[in-house]
Amino acid sequence: MATLYLVLLTLHNLNRWVILLTGLWALAQTIPGLSSGRPFTPADRRPVVAFMGSLHLQLVLGLMLFAFMGMQNIPVFAGAPRPSFQWEHLGLGVLAAVFATLGSVQSRKAATDPLKFRAAALWTGLSMIVILAGIPWWRPLLRFFNQ
Repeated sequence: MATLYLVLLTLHNLNRWVILLTGLWALAQTIPGLSSGRPFTPADRRPVVAFMGSLHLQLVLGLMLFAFMGMQNIPVFAGAPRPSFQWEHLGLGVLAAVFATLGSVQSRKAATDPLKFRAAALWTGLSMIVILAGIPWWRPLLRFFNQ
């Protein structure tokens, strides 16, 4: 029987792949627009919003997981390369969500289409770099209800 911990951990892990895919989709949609001179359309905005939404979900899942693990005295990131990684992971997750939100908001509010593409590409790219830095690469890349 799956515990809440394993459910949250599995959802957090699976959503990581959604984030990486939507981030790549957003970059693939916005980077070509930087020099194309074409208008920033709802089709260009869609992956930016999906990326931001998946990151917000990841942050909520991660905070729930962190709180649950603390309440159950489950070690966070046992076997991490350094003891501070749990705080780095948490901080980088928050920073990535902030960057993705900035990309979404600024690409919606920018005055011109080139500025919309620039904001979306810049903040999505920065968010992806932060995400890649915060992933615990020493752990299994796919987990399904197991530790």
